[in-house]
Amino acid sequence: MTQRAFKYRFYPTPEQETLLRRTIGCTRLVYNRALAARTEAWYERQERVGYVESSALLTTWKKEVGLEFLNEVSCVPLQQGLRHLQKAFGNFWAGRAKYPTFKKKRNGGSAEFTKSGFKFRDGQVFLAKSNDALNIRWSRFLPNGSTPSTITVKFSPAGRWTVSLLVDVEIEPLPESPNKIGIDLGITSLVALSTGEKVANPKGFNTKRRKLRKAQKALSRKVKGSNNRYKARLKVAKVHAEISDARQDFLHKLTTRLVRENQTIAVEDLAVKNMIKNRKLSQAISDASWGELVRQLEYKCDWYGRNFVKIDRWFPSSKRCGHCGHVVEKLPLNVREWDCPKCGTNHDRDVNAANNILAAGLAVSVCGANVRPDKQ
Repeated sequence: MTQRAFKYRFYPTPEQETLLRRTIGCTRLVYNRALAARTEAWYERQERVGYVESSALLTTWKKEVGLEFLNEVSCVPLQQGLRHLQKAFGNFWAGRAKYPTFKKKRNGGSAEFTKSGFKFRDGQVFLAKSNDALNIRWSRFLPNGSTPSTITVKFSPAGRWTVSLLVDVEIEPLPESPNKIGIDLGITSLVALSTGEKVANPKGFNTKRRKLRKAQKALSRKVKGSNNRYKARLKVAKVHAEISDARQDFLHKLTTRLVRENQTIAVEDLAVKNMIKNRKLSQAISDASWGELVRQLEYKCDWYGRNFVKIDRWFPSSKRCGHCGHVVEKLPLNVREWDCPKCGTNHDRDVNAANNILAAGLAVSVCGANVRPDKQ
């Protein structure tokens, strides 16, 4: 069994929207107060405050004057917010993330409900403290007989309400395919395949750049705190949502096609966080969304029984001749084709890199070979 989230738009009634906004606001308040308490305890008294201590603090806050409204919403999202904070600190201590930051109202928010905080009856979702079912636009149906274990309600900066239902599903592996590909990620061509195919980069940000610039200029002229500024900020958020939606749609279609057609997929393990520190390329790399593309390939391969291989990021895929194995010393980014000085073979930079990635990926998957460049 595999856990899979199904995300839908929904349109709350005025009463539901009021309740959900208060729930999200309370969840944000509890999260920020718990983060402040944990930070203060460590820096002032060198004490570590965990989830248990934070939960006890929540009980105390509910009894304080001025915080009685915390009792008017479901307690489940508040507790889940504390669990998310605990997970954020766990990622920080493990070196996987930065120190947790405070949540801001302008970024929207979310509230997570476990089984004790909702009812799923006759294909409808009833949240705690609400008598009416959510008006969900069922763009696709849940698997037969499945029941959500967790429901997450999210309010985006663009004013959209979405609900994610986490269910356990049985995903059937795809029929085995004889095809194998290596993938070289790029900017002009988003991916170059070892088959010679190149998929152009849609550059979603550049497509909406003028529209976004116009909306941001209008926002900058509005008085802070005014209703007109709120409307202008909403327009900016909607343009960002359009860019994100187009990017996600393209990546899902591309990765699904690659997983369906190929049994083995090899990619480079790129350090995207380090690469975007290059000020000249940071915007283009972020717009290409390499990290999200690789993430989708990885979990879809796991779902459908495909082989997914990441090769070492230091492997010289572009500089190595795919015909004789010779590695050139330098290969600037503006050189898109080159001739091997040893065997004279002409190479397309990206396709040659994809072929080398595939060869290295097969070597790693078969015998665990080292694909780091040989030391002189």
